Amino acid sequence: MTLLAAPAVLVIVALVVIPVGWLAAQSIYDNGFTLEHYRRIFTEEVYWRSFALTFRIALMVTLLTLLLGYPVAYAAAHARRPWNVLILACVMLPFWTSVLVRAYAWLVLLQRTGVANQLLERFGLITEPLAMVHNELGTVIATVHILLPFMVLPLYSTMQKIPRELMLAGASLGGGPLYSFLRIFLPLSLPGVVAGLTLVFVLTLGFYITPELLGGGRTVMISMVVSRNVELYAQWGAASAVGVVLLACVLAIFAAVGRIIPLDKMLGQK
Repeated sequence: MTLLAAPAVLVIVALVVIPVGWLAAQSIYDNGFTLEHYRRIFTEEVYWRSFALTFRIALMVTLLTLLLGYPVAYAAAHARRPWNVLILACVMLPFWTSVLVRAYAWLVLLQRTGVANQLLERFGLITEPLAMVHNELGTVIATVHILLPFMVLPLYSTMQKIPRELMLAGASLGGGPLYSFLRIFLPLSLPGVVAGLTLVFVLTLGFYITPELLGGGRTVMISMVVSRNVELYAQWGAASAVGVVLLACVLAIFAAVGRIIPLDKMLGQK
């Protein structure tokens, strides 16, 4: 068993353990042992603002993807062939395009002379163009679009395993559609909800390209702080410390979620 597991262990060590260990070492070494980089993170306001903004955007994106993704996953789980295949194909289609291309596409659509503003002006809904890029709004819209499949797929995986006979049994016992949904279907779909929420939230925490382009330098998320520490100031230790703190936050999120719903259940293994 040890020999069989050895290739997987070597891959994990090479791609996870060594890079994370190097990151942690960089964060506490600067011509000797130091905790100065961590002190700056917890004392300087610029870091607190970036962390607060990152978590706020991650929360908004997560809730919006849930509101948009749940009905799509429900429709895909209950539709007959070929409609369910078509729905899933539409969900998976954005994966064929680079994240960078999609971010630039949203930049074109949402700019002051873009399609969105032109349509709103044509229908008389606005009198002057709205500022939908270079701010949080554009960042949230583009991020929701990019991460929506990561919400739909876990939901669909869970929903398709819920026996349809349960809803019929609820109806036969006098439960209306809404009552049966709230008391039967929704609780059984919660593992998919939690998996989708966790996945989208964690992915948003580390997003870089989308806030960089759609935020226009005004929406400074924590990934951009890491980038600027390296590219502008050549502060590898400061960037590594921010990365370690963000990694600790992600691990804490997974640990907290794991206490509510086991990881194997979230992934649909049970």
